[in-house]
Amino acid sequence: MAGVTGLTGVAGCLGGGGGGGSNAITYGVISPMTGPYGGLAVGQRNGAELAIRHVNENADIDVEITGVYEDTEADPSTGRRKAQSVVEQDGASYLMGAISSSVALALNEFAAEEEIIYNPGGAAVPITGSNCNEWVFRAETNTAQMAEAVSDYTAENLGTKVWFHIADYAYGESVMQRVERRMRDGHDIEVVGRSRSQLGSTNYNSYVSQIANSDAEVAVLGMTGGDLINFVKQAASQGLKESVNLMSPTMTFSVVRGALGEAAYGTYGGVRYLPTLETGDNQSFVEAYRSEYDSLPDNFARAAYMSVRMTARGIAEAGSTDPAEVKEVLPGLEMDTILGPNQFRDCDHQATNPVWPGELVAPDGGSGPATVELGEMIAGADALPDCGELGCSL
Repeated sequence: MAGVTGLTGVAGCLGGGGGGGSNAITYGVISPMTGPYGGLAVGQRNGAELAIRHVNENADIDVEITGVYEDTEADPSTGRRKAQSVVEQDGASYLMGAISSSVALALNEFAAEEEIIYNPGGAAVPITGSNCNEWVFRAETNTAQMAEAVSDYTAENLGTKVWFHIADYAYGESVMQRVERRMRDGHDIEVVGRSRSQLGSTNYNSYVSQIANSDAEVAVLGMTGGDLINFVKQAASQGLKESVNLMSPTMTFSVVRGALGEAAYGTYGGVRYLPTLETGDNQSFVEAYRSEYDSLPDNFARAAYMSVRMTARGIAEAGSTDPAEVKEVLPGLEMDTILGPNQFRDCDHQATNPVWPGELVAPDGGSGPATVELGEMIAGADALPDCGELGCSL
């Protein structure tokens, strides 16, 4: 079956905590279908659905997953309430989702309290850093990994006089802290300004003007989704790109490129995932996703698919669906994924994903969404700082 080669050869009889039988589990998938990340959440839900179907169709894994789906509305209290509902009402013992790192951090605590396995969709370092716990396993690429992808590239190619503008929440702060720290490691940079906007803001003209009137050579944007799209559109319309390079770790996301169109040309970003990657069995995943949803998968589809699939590999290895037993075998378990050989690292349960810097350029033909020219790949083991530096020791 397309997209499940990394799960072969791990047969076993299963038992333990689950939905409707000894080998049945319920996976709660809670995504921000409404709110500022609604455009990103569709891929996350689709990726989880496809992974669940592929695992269920894999004869080498004797487990039947039922997915239940809820909307976090990108709000921590709502996300926690929806998580509680899928656990208490639907019997979920596995949880995947959230894009907002603030929601993911709330679900970290919930997973530890309920003793269920949680796969976060947020990227802020504390999720598997200072707020890590033994129940959390993240397949999403974190901001420390993305800082490794973009920081040297930015300092060496885009400028050393830096303005940081971030959305004022956990992810934005994580971007600013990690990128600045990594850029200062080996480069003589000057931070000429910092600014913060409320998550979900729509008017960024004053921030654009501040950056334009500064000595900044490059603006690093700790934003994603609608925030990043609106900022870059307004920056482009005011001519900021003519004097200041724009870099965002999430600029290469397909939904961002699609919404920005020509406004994205000449900007820069980090790359967590592209459907064109020739890594692992990615092309089988892309084929299956396109067949099912008539579109190409984005990073959020990739992360959700990997989350469920890598966790299923742990279930097969443990020979049990009990989360308490699965969490003991998942750390350090080597497996094949759509990003190539991978594992949840022992000391913090962060997946060792490769990363890339990228430049957004006009496509062949000169119009439409930008394409991404990849820089040199940074291997997963090289992209992650030591766990102690990130604040986690499990």
